[in-house]
Amino acid sequence: QVQLVESGGGLVQAGGSLRLSCATSGRSFGFYSMGWFRQAPGKEREFVASITRPNNIYYTNSVKGRFTISRDVTMKTVYLQMNGLKPEDTAVYYCAAGSKRIDISTAAVDVDVWGQGTLVTVSS
Repeated sequence: QVQLVESGGGLVQAGGSLRLSCATSGRSFGFYSMGWFRQAPGKEREFVASITRPNNIYYTNSVKGRFTISRDVTMKTVYLQMNGLKPEDTAVYYCAAGSKRIDISTAAVDVDVWGQGTLVTVSS
């Protein structure tokens, strides 16, 4: 069974940094596209960032200039470096992977595999 395992969430003060990781297990070859979504309390899940072969990168406007997505050469592991964190970045962050391009218009049903989520809390 293919799984995405996230790590790196936690509690940080506003202005701080965190690095999320998402590793694939149960699959010998990489994905076409991987990305991150987040869901804040009482809100819908929203797109954050993605990376698609060969190396096309997309960000939602609210994180541009603060977050950086990267991947390993196999496209089985993806990272999200988050700098300048704000209280409004508080959410559960989910890793996503699939055979179609993942971007801000991606519907949940178009994602092949979801991670279990990792909580990021930014205190003011």
